[in-house]
This record gives sequence, C-alpha cells and structure tokens, in this order.
Amino acid sequence: MESGKKSLGEKVSEQITKLIIENHWDVGDRLPSEYELAKMLGVGRSTVREAIRALVSRNVLEVRRGAGTFISQKCGVADDPLGLAFIRDKFKLAQDLMEIRVMIEPQIAEIAATKAEQADIEVLRAACAETESKILAGQPHMDADIRFHTAIASCSKNIVMPNLIPIISRSIEVFIGLTVKTLLQETVETHREIVSAITEHDAHRAHDAMLLHLVYNRKTIDDLIRRSGKGMGPLLPLDRQDFEN
Repeated sequence: MESGKKSLGEKVSEQITKLIIENHWDVGDRLPSEYELAKMLGVGRSTVREAIRALVSRNVLEVRRGAGTFISQKCGVADDPLGLAFIRDKFKLAQDLMEIRVMIEPQIAEIAATKAEQADIEVLRAACAETESKILAGQPHMDADIRFHTAIASCSKNIVMPNLIPIISRSIEVFIGLTVKTLLQETVETHREIVSAITEHDAHRAHDAMLLHLVYNRKTIDDLIRRSGKGMGPLLPLDRQDFEN
C-alpha cells in the first residue's frame, strides 16, 4: 500500500464515524449489526469487523459480548493521548504535569463555579464524598479522585474540557503512585473547599481553592525530588497496581 493511502478498513471506520454523527447516535447507543452495516456501506462483513476493531482501539466503540457494538463512554478520547506511560522518569513527569495543571485547572474551577447547574453540583458532591470516604477508610481513592476532577470539568459546560481529563487523570495516577499516604487530610480539606465555592458560584474562591490544592501537591513532589537526590537515574514505569496499594 502506498504511503498515505488509506485502506478500505480505514475508510469504513470513517464512514461509521460519519454515520454516528449524522444519525445523532449518543454514548451507549447500540450500532446496527455487522450485517446491517455491511449492507448500508456496501462492503463485506470482514471489512466492517476490521473497521469496528479500529474504532474500539480508538475508544469510539466498545463491543459487549452477546449484546452488540455500542458507542463508548470515552467518546473517542485516548486513555493516554500524550504517551505519558512511556516516560521513565516519573518524578520529572509528575513535576511537569503539575506545571500544566496549575496553568489550566484553577481556570476550569473558576468557569465551573459560574456555569454549574444543580445536577452538576450533585454529581460533584457525590464524587467528593466518595473520595473522602475512601481516604478516611484507608482505601485506594485514585478512581474516585479522577471522577472528582472529571465532575469539575463537566461543571464548566465547555465541550472540550472533558477531553483534557486523560491528561489530568494521568497526573493524578503518577502523583498518587509517588506520594502514597501523604497529603490525605489536605486533599479532603481542599476538595471540600472547591465544592463549597462551586456550589456557591464563587468563581474567585473556586480558582484559589483549586490553586491551593495544586500548590500542596506541587510542594510534595518538589520535596520528594529534593530528598531523592541527584543522579539517581530514571525511574521504572509505575504499574496501575502500584497506585492502588
């Protein structure tokens, strides 16, 4: 195949994506069967299967055994869009990710405070309560923490903002992996303050509460780097199980 020339499977992937958009199919909707799609698109079922596999790998679709093919809740957003899992020096990665978060998350919280509706706030409160209960019980809280930050992004009503969550999520994973059992009380307190500010639609307070939350995190990472000493070499990649211990 010539460089840059698309295969039939790639073309059919694009056609299926176009069908999703044009038919206003939403997250969780079931796609027509392979046979129906093949008939609609004028291709063989094997080509449809190839196209579906490609869309599953891109988090556009998910296949449920015995049920069919559905539009993924991840909406085509990659789990690790920047390839951060392959960066070996996790201290440097945590430090640089924190720089990015300080640039954008206080602004996200500020916008969330101005635009959050009551239903959004209830989801945010639930995520905050779940994170807090897991922390206080000494249980792994990473997934709940990610849901908390995801809820803040959703409160902003910015359709692009949730697509930034994988970057924030990766930062949370790396941070928790490096700072196990530290900053737990600070996390509880700053999460509560963020929720309070967004609930009261106080944009400036939401901005400052998120900034304080990140400053605590950044200071902890900086302290860890100083204690680690110079010349220790790159760290091995952390496995997800490391974050759950």
